[in-house]
Amino acid sequence: QVLLVESGGGLVQAGGSLRLSCAASGRTLSSYSMGWFRQAPGKEREFVAAITSSGGSTYYADSVKGRVTISRDNAKKTGYLQMNSLKPEDTAVYYCAAKISGYGLTISRGYDYWGQGTQVTVSS
Repeated sequence: QVLLVESGGGLVQAGGSLRLSCAASGRTLSSYSMGWFRQAPGKEREFVAAITSSGGSTYYADSVKGRVTISRDNAKKTGYLQMNSLKPEDTAVYYCAAKISGYGLTISRGYDYWGQGTQVTVSS
C-alpha cells in the first residue's frame, strides 16, 4: 500500500510559478513510476507529466511541455512538479499517482494509487 499526499497548490497570477510535492508513505516509492494528472471543473482528468521509477525517463503533455518539470527524490519518497509560466487554463485540481509498471504512464486508469489532490488556481 502506498499513501500519497500532495501539497503546494494555491492561487497564483498568470506567469507565476508553483512547485507541487507528492509525499509517499508505506512501501518504498522507488519501485513505482509516478504521474501527475489534473482535472478542471466539468472536464475529464488529463495527463500532465510522468516519470519512471528511477527518474531516467520523463513524459509531458503537449500543453505543458517547456513550462513544467517533473522530478523525484526517492530517498525522501517525494515527487515534484515544478510549474512555470502558469496560465489561467492550468487551473485545476492536480493529482499525483503511482504505479508499479513503467508502461502506459500517460493513461490514468492504469495507476495503482492516487493522492487526494491539490487545487491550483491561476488568475489572469
